[in-house]
Amino acid sequence: MSATPTVNGQIVGRAHYATRAVLERLLAATGTTFHQSLALNAVAGNGGAIERGRLVDRMTDALKIEAAVVEATLAELTAADLLAEVDGTVPRIGLTAAGRDRQQANGAEVADLTTRLYADLPAEDLEAAGRVLIEVTARANAVLAGA
Repeated sequence: MSATPTVNGQIVGRAHYATRAVLERLLAATGTTFHQSLALNAVAGNGGAIERGRLVDRMTDALKIEAAVVEATLAELTAADLLAEVDGTVPRIGLTAAGRDRQQANGAEVADLTTRLYADLPAEDLEAAGRVLIEVTARANAVLAGA
């Protein structure tokens, strides 16, 4: 019988890449990329519209990518009529009806996937893993910030 391995970056990375590959396959069936999905989710989670700069900041911070990559993603979503500029004093982008439909459909598929991947894992194990990963993320962000 082998011992349970200690959680480290390699184990976390393997879990990340395996689940992301499954997610990307699921999203590809709807013509949505990973970055596009995250942008649609962020807009939906903000009530259907968000300040463009806030969305760019949120995605660059979360994904550790350049703002130009986020802007290209937003341009793709706008060209596909999934996002549109919203009138107002602050530049905002919002979900179109098609964008809302796509985000909701993808969300339902992701919820099903999540249930399949996590269903029989003990709640206390998931809670402990969540706490550890949140702390590791905070520490890594502090290192990136130069703290």
